[in-house]
Amino acid sequence: MKTRIHAAAGTVALIAVSAFWLSTATVELLGDTAAITTVKNSVLAGMAMLIPAMIIAGASGFSLGKGWKSPVVARKARRMRIIAANGLLVLVPSAFLLSSFATAGRFDSFFMIVQTIELVAGATNIALLSLNMRDGLSLRRKPVRLAARAR
Repeated sequence: MKTRIHAAAGTVALIAVSAFWLSTATVELLGDTAAITTVKNSVLAGMAMLIPAMIIAGASGFSLGKGWKSPVVARKARRMRIIAANGLLVLVPSAFLLSSFATAGRFDSFFMIVQTIELVAGATNIALLSLNMRDGLSLRRKPVRLAARAR
């Protein structure tokens, strides 16, 4: 059951970060200031779903990986630390700042710098979450392959 909760939370987190990133990139390229403001406010509101998903994925992953000596599990744990730090130190503050700037109609160079930083940090988290998902799936498949070979 814990494995399913971990997988579901990780999937929700990956989909949410990807949706935030794609929405932001699309609206920055094609949208007007009203659309940008809507996306920035929606991303901030979406943190209410993303943050619990990340906490659940991290906590369940830590619990599942306890006692494992696998290098794959160690890589997932290292990546998760980077993902969490990136989220807490860059993405969450950026979401608050960009939402407040957009609501105030402040689309100046500082907004664009923070927006660029947010896009880079978001892309980094998408890549790291994807690698963690890949490695998690490989851990899940290994016992099946070993059982098939034993026959």
